[in-house]
Amino acid sequence: MTAFEDILEEVGAFGRSQMRIVSIFCLVSVPFSFVYVGIVFQGFTPEHWCRDPVVSGIRETCGWSLQDARRATVPLMNSSSGVTYSQCQRLDMDWNTTGLTCDNPESELIQAQISTLPMTGCKDGWEYDYEGRQSFVTEFDLVCADAWYVDMFQATLSVGFLVGSITIGYLADKYGRIKSFLMTNFFIGVAGILVATSPNYIALLVFRVLFGFGVKGGWMVGYVLTTELVGVEYRRMVGVTYQMFFSLGILILPLLAYFIPNWRWLQVVFTIPYICFLSYYWFIPESPRWLLSQNKRNEALEIMKAIAKENKKTLSKNFETLTDENTDSVSTVSFMDLFKTAKLRKFTFILSFNWFTSAVVYQGLIMRLGILGGNVYVDFLISGIVELPAAFLILLTIERIGRRLPFAAANFVAGAACLITAFIPDSMFWLKSAVACVGRLGITMAFEMVVFVNAELYPTVIRNLGVSVCSTLCDIGGIIAPFLLYRLAVIWLELPLIIFGALAFVAGGLVLLLPETKGVPLPETIDDIECPNRNKENQLKSQQLENLLPSDVTSNKEVTAV
Repeated sequence: MTAFEDILEEVGAFGRSQMRIVSIFCLVSVPFSFVYVGIVFQGFTPEHWCRDPVVSGIRETCGWSLQDARRATVPLMNSSSGVTYSQCQRLDMDWNTTGLTCDNPESELIQAQISTLPMTGCKDGWEYDYEGRQSFVTEFDLVCADAWYVDMFQATLSVGFLVGSITIGYLADKYGRIKSFLMTNFFIGVAGILVATSPNYIALLVFRVLFGFGVKGGWMVGYVLTTELVGVEYRRMVGVTYQMFFSLGILILPLLAYFIPNWRWLQVVFTIPYICFLSYYWFIPESPRWLLSQNKRNEALEIMKAIAKENKKTLSKNFETLTDENTDSVSTVSFMDLFKTAKLRKFTFILSFNWFTSAVVYQGLIMRLGILGGNVYVDFLISGIVELPAAFLILLTIERIGRRLPFAAANFVAGAACLITAFIPDSMFWLKSAVACVGRLGITMAFEMVVFVNAELYPTVIRNLGVSVCSTLCDIGGIIAPFLLYRLAVIWLELPLIIFGALAFVAGGLVLLLPETKGVPLPETIDDIECPNRNKENQLKSQQLENLLPSDVTSNKEVTAV
């Protein structure tokens, strides 16, 4: 019988057909970045203060700007960032009796008495210095006591990610990659439009969960399908490229947000690509590797013929004996297998912590741009540019240096950058921004590396399970990140950076406890993890035996790859 990898080499491990499919599927990563960090623009919290109906009337009559009215009527308060205008309290007084006039917006009477006047809450809503733009924060007044509702917007997305990635992953294994991908994108299209038309904030959160349920699951299906269609030696390159398009989306996002100032229409733009992805029905074949696992040999043969034709390859007669090399090695695995031995327990803990840390620090650094008070569009674009070199640095280092040292170094760089940024004074703005960008580069590298390091450390029998379980900590980190950022920033703006830096340093230190996987064969069983030397001895004996066998026997050996 002929193994699938042998036939894949024959039809072209990465020919024109695979290049076309990978190029098309990489586009799926672009809108995924919109959804993942779109809260920076959709949930932007601008400068705000209590609305006073009388002051609003005087402002309109006199033609004052919002800033003029604030200077005249809003009290100054002490906060973690210094003395600023109050955002959640206003003076409890009748401005008609103060002598406030169009020619005298800062009357002496007001300035003399302002420190002794009684205060009250924002009973009549808020004024927002966000002219011509609208976020869901300004529409639903999610500030002051209700500011934590903004955290829920991002947290509910991660809840959808968590449930959806597991559910859709199961459906993809049971019903096929492309079918699940198409059904998921139809679901995303409906849920995305529901988010854009939400009548209230509770409905927005419910639809946001449904939206997240489909988005990450569909992205993962695309990742799996592309890697299953290419040869072993191309999978890492394809995987890194697939993630690099996520960084490309990060660069496009601020441009979209700048030209689309309404959060609802921005949500529609985020959703449209997923509706367009339904056209992949006519361009993308089902995974022949999955078809073989389901004993659908004839369908797999037809797809392989089409790939060979597009790649302009000629197939041998061995093509007719195509089979799945893993069908005879079915085993039952369970969640507890990830903790079965001491080494597996160590791998599971370290990798899970790194997934968690990568999500918290990456999301936290991006969402932090929305609360710094600068030009969020320019700041976001500049910080996004530094992500692009991450993929190239990974490809340059992992085959020369290895996995462990670049992985740990990326975490250390991110951690150091966060800690240094926290203590650079605001007056050194460009230095502070540059160091923060270095942190973004480091955590982006760490985030991309944890994906394939996770797959290389676990044996074949529990590899999919190991990646799935460990990566759930990424979504848990996504749930925690907004609360960690926004609530701690109220105490001290730089406090979240201290937490991010500490997490990244611990993650980097733990990575150094992992074994190096560069040039090491992928483990097949749990015994290969616990007794790697025995595995090497067996491989050496097998090679010696092959050298003694006739060439016509060894030429028919199966090629096992994961």
